[in-house]
Amino acid sequence: MVKVPRYISHNFVKSFLTIFLPFFLIISLVFLVKIAGLTSKIQLSILELLQLYSYSIPDIIFYTLPLSFITALANVLVRLSQDNELIALYALGLNAQKILRSPIVLGVLFSVLLASISFLAMPLAKQLNKSFIEEKKSEAKLNIIPGELGQKFGEYYIYVKEKNDELYTNMVIYNRESKENEQFFSAQTGRLNNTPDTTSLLLYDGYGYTYSEEKLQQAQYKTLEVYDSIKKKTYEFEDIIAHWSRAATEEKMMHRVLFFVFVSLIPLLSVYLVAAFTMINPRYQANRSFLVISTITFTLYMIASSLEKWGTPYLLFFSILITGFLGIWLFNKRVARYF
Repeated sequence: MVKVPRYISHNFVKSFLTIFLPFFLIISLVFLVKIAGLTSKIQLSILELLQLYSYSIPDIIFYTLPLSFITALANVLVRLSQDNELIALYALGLNAQKILRSPIVLGVLFSVLLASISFLAMPLAKQLNKSFIEEKKSEAKLNIIPGELGQKFGEYYIYVKEKNDELYTNMVIYNRESKENEQFFSAQTGRLNNTPDTTSLLLYDGYGYTYSEEKLQQAQYKTLEVYDSIKKKTYEFEDIIAHWSRAATEEKMMHRVLFFVFVSLIPLLSVYLVAAFTMINPRYQANRSFLVISTITFTLYMIASSLEKWGTPYLLFFSILITGFLGIWLFNKRVARYF
């Protein structure tokens, strides 16, 4: 008798891993394709691509785990029913409520895990992801490629014919301040100066032209320093408490909190709903596990999506209350009254 919860948990874990891992890999491919699309804007090595992917893992787990839990629980209960193992447990004196204690404990643990991922891991991962991309974009702006047109340095368009070590040769810089004023610079050589505070191009031996409707000015210079006037974006990290406290003033953030809370509770809320239709007598009831899984998953995610768009804390409370009581009522009506 004591080993029954362990037996059910063991079967659940095997079924869960069989379902979760393929879901995880499929959604990982989607995220990897999305990350690979960034290579058109920034240069990424294999290690950097894997680093970006690691920031997506909390999102992948959060969206695959509830569906995997529902599917695994339904498959385990249906298999135990069809193999007459549940009937044997009933004959040994265990009722349906006692058999369901182990899945309820698992539902609580999975809900706690989802809450931890959504409210702790996901905000940190998103901030690390944004910080990494901002840093790579900043590096890309300073990576001047010889022979390529349309490159920008601050507000200036720049063209470089060749690069030898750190020295650029045959440089051309163009800037249009307004419709009436344009600037044009050429230099035989130049180099990039990058410091923590400022970034500039140091040009050697060249000419500068300033054009307006009234006049054209020309200047010859030995050295000219052109500064990047666009301020570098430094990503500021936000602690978890400050991040979620914005829900008190920002409606979008509040809706996001409601969505996370409801999705985190899906494993716990789904236990009775799934059991009501999968703890069956195989002699009289058909196996409709696929219909059960798809209907319950679709309904619960529809409620979560509605809360994300139009929800309020009161609607969240009533959604949880109604879903929980509906599951218990269906379980008592369809299973507990007979077993």
